[in-house]
Parts: sequence; structure tokens; C-alpha cells
Amino acid sequence: MNVVDYPDREMAAIGLANVLAGALNSRLLTSDHASFAVPGGSTPGPVFDALCAADLDWSRVSVFATDERWVPESDPRSNGRLIRSRLLTGPAAEATYLPLYRNVTRPEEVLSEIEESLAPELPISVLLLGMGTDMHTASLFPGAQGLTAALDRDAPAVVAMRPDAVPEARVSLSARVLDEALAKHLVIFGAEKRAALDRALSLPPETAPVQAVLGDMTIHWAE
Repeated sequence: MNVVDYPDREMAAIGLANVLAGALNSRLLTSDHASFAVPGGSTPGPVFDALCAADLDWSRVSVFATDERWVPESDPRSNGRLIRSRLLTGPAAEATYLPLYRNVTRPEEVLSEIEESLAPELPISVLLLGMGTDMHTASLFPGAQGLTAALDRDAPAVVAMRPDAVPEARVSLSARVLDEALAKHLVIFGAEKRAALDRALSLPPETAPVQAVLGDMTIHWAE
């Protein structure tokens, strides 16, 4: 695990965008295609704003969320909505977007369909994750219904999650798929999240799910 400290969040967003663009370009030098998995939430927005203008062949990149709330993209809480509006704009609009949400009541009804759509993109070429102060990443929340299955080394690519503290079901890439990404980056802002990350290092994944994906991870942090 490598930690990169930035002087402020603006510099972190710009610096991380450059790192991600470089990682995608490197993949495209040796492969016809690159897959790029990204988080939702408030932290990655400024990174997306900088990254969307990167000079790379976006037409050869597939983008998908690391996890999704089970709501349509018309809902402000949709990660897909954030990705489309902040990342898939400008030059990056040429990328292919693979949504995780389907218009059915329960995610369990379509998990196999979602997994089939993502199968050609695995292993993930470049992964960006966020982390909460509770040490969750993607939708792998401590104590959530579905966490044990999501952490299993033989887990499917996509799992349904039902965290107690949030109003809707979610779908998430499993820990196995996240951990197998070829290039892994985690962005966190603020002292509280830095302290949470430090705690996670000595805790099991059942308590600190981010622990399951920290191997060979580059952490990008700013106060």
C-alpha cells in the first residue's frame, strides 16, 4: 500500500486525474480496450471534472460504477447519474457506459444479467474507490446483509447488498473483483477518513470491508 499526500483537495483532484489518465493510457498501449470502475458519492466529483478532459482514446474505454443504489438515474442518489454528468462529458463522452441498475424491483432478479454484461471487462483495468468513515468501500458496509457473501474469495462478480443505515438496496462489485483490478486507487479526504483508514489496517474485513482490497493499493489523500 502506497499513500500519496496532496497539499489540498484541488491539487488532489488534479493529481489523481492525471494518475488515472496515465493508467488508462498505459493499458491502451498494450490492449485494444480498457475497463474503468469508479465510485459514486461526493468525493470523486472533482476528480471526474478534471479527468473528463484527459487526452486519451475514450472510445476504447468502458466505464461502470463500483456499486449502485437501486434507484433509476433520474434519482439524485444514483451513482450512474453522477458518472454521466461529471465524468462522461467532453472527450470522455466517447467512453462506453455500462449501467448496473435495471428497471426491476429487486436487484436479485437481474444479478446474472449484470454480471454477464461486465464479464468481458474483467479483470478491471483501472479501479478508483472511495471509503466512508465506517470503513465501507463500494457498497460493502460493515454488518450489512450480504457482506459475508461479498467477501467470499469465490464470490460472484456482482452481489446484492442491503445496508441497515440506507433506504434502498444496492448492487456492488464483490471484494474479489475489486481486489483483482490491475491498477487500484483509493481517494479519501479529511482527517476523519485518514484515521478510519489507519484503524482498518488492524481490523478484519468483516469489521472494515476496505481491508479486503488494500493490497497493492495507492491511497490519495488530502485534508
